[in-house]
Amino acid sequence: MSRPTICVTLRGCSVDEMLSDAARATAVGADICEIRLDKLWVIEELPAPVEREEPKADRRRRRPVYIPPDYIPQAMDSVDLKETLAALQGGIDLPVVITCRPIRQGGYFPGTEEERIDVLRTAIKTGVSWVDLETDIDKQTRDELLTIAQGKTKVIASLHTDSEPASAVEVVEDIEELEGRGDIIKICYNTSGRNSGLKLFEAAWNMKDSGLKTAIMGLGIGGDWTRIHAPLLGQHLVYSTMETGAHLAGQGQINASDLLIAWDMLQYE
Repeated sequence: MSRPTICVTLRGCSVDEMLSDAARATAVGADICEIRLDKLWVIEELPAPVEREEPKADRRRRRPVYIPPDYIPQAMDSVDLKETLAALQGGIDLPVVITCRPIRQGGYFPGTEEERIDVLRTAIKTGVSWVDLETDIDKQTRDELLTIAQGKTKVIASLHTDSEPASAVEVVEDIEELEGRGDIIKICYNTSGRNSGLKLFEAAWNMKDSGLKTAIMGLGIGGDWTRIHAPLLGQHLVYSTMETGAHLAGQGQINASDLLIAWDMLQYE
């Protein structure tokens, strides 16, 4: 079985933070990096630390409680897009995926859809290696972006849904409906445990010999199963992070270094 491409989604809400994360991703063996441009238009506000006491034998111990940060939207003119793209692409050794995720699909971009499309259009015209285009973009607009990308920028056709997977059969149907919309089909559901994770696992297993290049995953408990077993399932692309912490499993995410260790332990490489 072949090793899937590992894509590390860069953390941070500034160029410097993303470049620092990209250097770490390169060092651990990532193949490509995802730049979330939508996060450049927000400020990350970290919550005050909270500890939880848990009983253990006759004493008590404290554990930190993970609380996700808040993201405060900023004005559109707070980012010089062309300068930012030049700095990011010039400072990252790996190929990059440019993403500008809208709020409707779990992103943070604070502007209008027209402004977001203009961001994607500008990024594609720089000759970036990859661009993530949501499948629910207006068809005429999406076709225009595909035309600009043709021959120089590969496309990830992505769909993020708030729903849990209804069944493995329906997941496969969702993927097949997206055939031809990009070089790789990325589809992400909410997951809440074993049942959701097994549906995605079964769908990926059923798709492994289809010839389609896929990235099937969940956000939530069980959502990391298709990432951990991606080589077995014939997944083409796996998203990971340089973030660490026990909370990642509850989000369906996995640290890139831990992912490579898991593949080695499972003898997937």
